[in-house]
Amino acid sequence: MGMRKLLSFSLIIDLIILDQLSKWAVTEYMIRPALNKAADSADFGAPIDLFSWYIETPSRLPFSSIEVLPFFNIVMVWNQGVSFGMFSGGAAYAPYILSAMAVLISLVFTVWLTRSRSMLQSLAIAMVIAGALGNVIDRLRFGAVIDFLDVHAFGYHWPAFNIADSAICVGVFLLIVQSFFFETPVKNATYDSTKDME
Repeated sequence: MGMRKLLSFSLIIDLIILDQLSKWAVTEYMIRPALNKAADSADFGAPIDLFSWYIETPSRLPFSSIEVLPFFNIVMVWNQGVSFGMFSGGAAYAPYILSAMAVLISLVFTVWLTRSRSMLQSLAIAMVIAGALGNVIDRLRFGAVIDFLDVHAFGYHWPAFNIADSAICVGVFLLIVQSFFFETPVKNATYDSTKDME
């Protein structure tokens, strides 16, 4: 395996781990304590360690918001749609349909990754794959995706998102940049058969 492919597949694994670790850490060590502190009578329990969080999928925590900066909150949002809350809602089987679509798209992108000859393109594709698979893990475990980053200004909130969503967006942006600015143009090299007669 070439260095480009090795770095790309390593990036996929690293981003999936980072995405899942961030969701666990925020949920258990920020949101759960905040809910316990705010609750009058409800007890949301102690933070769950990482191993237990995966072995025994915990129940969904309710919405919560923690102000970090005047324009940025940590929130607890369950997204039943795709990135940034698009196409949320629907039937109970919707998470499985979205997961199957995400896996299919990831497989197509993986084939593209193995054929890519550009380092920038390979890393961008890897980011999209990692983001898609990171959210698939949530859908299969919880039936929805954990979103916790909330950016807002003047009363308007950007849809809550997570590291997986960010990886998808940055990856797509880099693919566009690579396509417009770094793609080697394919010259129209038509074969002139008359040259063989000279």
